[in-house]
Amino acid sequence: MKWVDLTTAPDQLTAEMWVELLRNEGVPAMVKPADTASFLGVSGRSCRVIVPDDRRDEAAALLLERTGGEAQIEP
Repeated sequence: MKWVDLTTAPDQLTAEMWVELLRNEGVPAMVKPADTASFLGVSGRSCRVIVPDDRRDEAAALLLERTGGEAQIEP
């Protein structure tokens, strides 16, 4: 399965919430592992949300709908 970038969250907590939202709708998603490393265990830096390539369009529509357009989908 090929994973692709969907969006970039402003921080890890937001990214984790968006991932949970997608998973609750049956769409596999995760925070890009390289973005989560930090000294205190939670990154305050932006984190990318990734999804399987074949579910990207579905994930984009769900995330835009559920966040009221807060999430900006990457081209």
